[in-house]
Amino acid sequence: MFNKKIHKRIKITLIIIIFCFILILGKIFYIQVIDYNKLNNLANNLWNRNLTIGANRGKIITSDNVTIADNLTTVSLVVIPNQIKDKENLITNIANILQVEETKISEHVNKKSSIEIIHPEGRQLSFDIADKISALKYDGVYLLKEGKRYYPFDSLLSHSIGYVGIDNQGLSGLELTYDKYLTGKSGAIKYYSDAKGNKLEKSSVYEEPQNGMDLYLTVNYDIQAAVERELNNVMEKYNADGAWSIVMDPNNGEILALSSKPDFNPSKYNEYTTEVINRNHAIWATYEPGSTFKIITLAASVEENTVDLINDTFHDGGSVNVDGARIKCWKAGGHGSQTYLQVVQNSCNPGFVSLGNKLGKEKLYKYIDDFGFGKKTGIDLNGESKGILFNLNKVGPVELATTAFGQGISVTAIQQITAVSAAINGGTLYEPYIVKRIVEPNTGEVMVENKPKIVRKVISNETSNTVRSTLETVVAYGTGRNAYIEGYRIGGKTGTAQKVKNGIYLSGNYIVSFIGFIPADNPQAVVYVAVDNPKGITQYGGTVSAPIAKNIMIDIIDALDIEKSEYTLDKEEFWYDIKYTEIPDVIGLNLKDAKSKLKKLTVNYSGTGNIIKAISPEPGTIVKENSVIKILLGNWQPYVKYNIYFK
Repeated sequence: MFNKKIHKRIKITLIIIIFCFILILGKIFYIQVIDYNKLNNLANNLWNRNLTIGANRGKIITSDNVTIADNLTTVSLVVIPNQIKDKENLITNIANILQVEETKISEHVNKKSSIEIIHPEGRQLSFDIADKISALKYDGVYLLKEGKRYYPFDSLLSHSIGYVGIDNQGLSGLELTYDKYLTGKSGAIKYYSDAKGNKLEKSSVYEEPQNGMDLYLTVNYDIQAAVERELNNVMEKYNADGAWSIVMDPNNGEILALSSKPDFNPSKYNEYTTEVINRNHAIWATYEPGSTFKIITLAASVEENTVDLINDTFHDGGSVNVDGARIKCWKAGGHGSQTYLQVVQNSCNPGFVSLGNKLGKEKLYKYIDDFGFGKKTGIDLNGESKGILFNLNKVGPVELATTAFGQGISVTAIQQITAVSAAINGGTLYEPYIVKRIVEPNTGEVMVENKPKIVRKVISNETSNTVRSTLETVVAYGTGRNAYIEGYRIGGKTGTAQKVKNGIYLSGNYIVSFIGFIPADNPQAVVYVAVDNPKGITQYGGTVSAPIAKNIMIDIIDALDIEKSEYTLDKEEFWYDIKYTEIPDVIGLNLKDAKSKLKKLTVNYSGTGNIIKAISPEPGTIVKENSVIKILLGNWQPYVKYNIYFK
């Protein structure tokens, strides 16, 4: 009996031992196999240290290879609290160098962490400050390379580029939209430390950072610079509330330039209001287009064959009565009897009411929809608006009449230039875009490439030809005369739209605009310019915006190497249209620098070389713009400026 009890106890004890042994084996298996990675990472974190080395963001580059968003190499301050032996002195000295309160540094130095970034006080330091910190030779203090976004041309293309935060993350514009491509992969200095945080010998490993991908834009730097210059001038000259401009290649939808004023410097974005930063008026602002919209009515009328521009006539008595509403012409007393070609040249509102009535609301609104109004164009920039159109069911005689000449509806600048590009390029509507391709900087491999995207065919080639020719006469003989350039075929249309606030038209407050293209027979660039409430001048698109567009097109001629045309329409000049200029002193300059000063003149060159030896008439002479002057070229740099006259 006693032995049985002993054997029973032995069996129970053995079973318990075996069960415990199985539990131990199971735990070992769980630790070594199932939970190995987790526990190994936790263990590594106790003695593994990573000092992050920031990667540069990808560059943003224009189509002519000018970098407009780059990087500066800066330094960031990092401390390892456990390695610091003299914390009090370190705190005092670092605070003095960074010119911040000691409590700010103390919070980081005394923090219980393995690695502490002095943020934001120690971020993106200059090399001078970094040298001062390095000279202290404190244990536990590290200075690590960090990239800082740099915009070499300040506010140029600012609304489109956007800006980045202190951690180099994109916050707006292209910097935000393409952030995943522009952001690089950080590198690190990895090493092992003991329980006290001291670095172990020969344990360092360097991981090189990988820079972000480069963005190549469709934007041409020279054209963009011209747009920025002209908009800055008009803002200052007329104290305008705002101004914006777009230049587009009508044959593929590429944006050659885009600017909106007021603008901002992305490097100092925190000094500007959110309204200034976020409002890219060229794609965001919606407003009544005014007479630039008449191009759509014109194209629809020609396509539907509801008018013969040459032979059909219209009598303008100064106003027209539509369903009890009196719609006036901008010219008091009207234009009298005129062909419909002259209706377009004179931008006659009653004449366009007639064209709208001939079309009818269904056809007119079909073309408005086909040309892309009332919806986003799809441009690869954030913040685009759709605009506002009348609901077709609510379009009566008055709404049809006002829509025909661009009143009572709301559109954006990007919609207008995209639509007009279709009207003059042969009838094809393209989706606009500003990013051409995304490139891996080390290999040059193209990772993403945007290509022209056709939305639809809107009008025929024949209609487009007629629209181009008609708009060319507007610049030569009509309201667009101030955009005329001697020797070049220019087409275009002016616009003057009264602004609306809370459903009421504002007195003496207009958005004046001009849309033009060059050359008229084979358009390579379309230019749209709008100025919001210019002051101290008669507010017409022809007097304010057309001259701006002309100056931009003069730069486009050089940028795109557009040759003079053998045939041009002779401009119908009035005494108040004649412009004068002073011949600049360019003797001794190289040819490239001289050309920028001679844009308002027609130059005949003789001789060989790249240096201006002589000019005739002599510098300082007052002549008409586009007058012919003669320049002698040579290969020598003169010490004395000679005035040589040509026979």
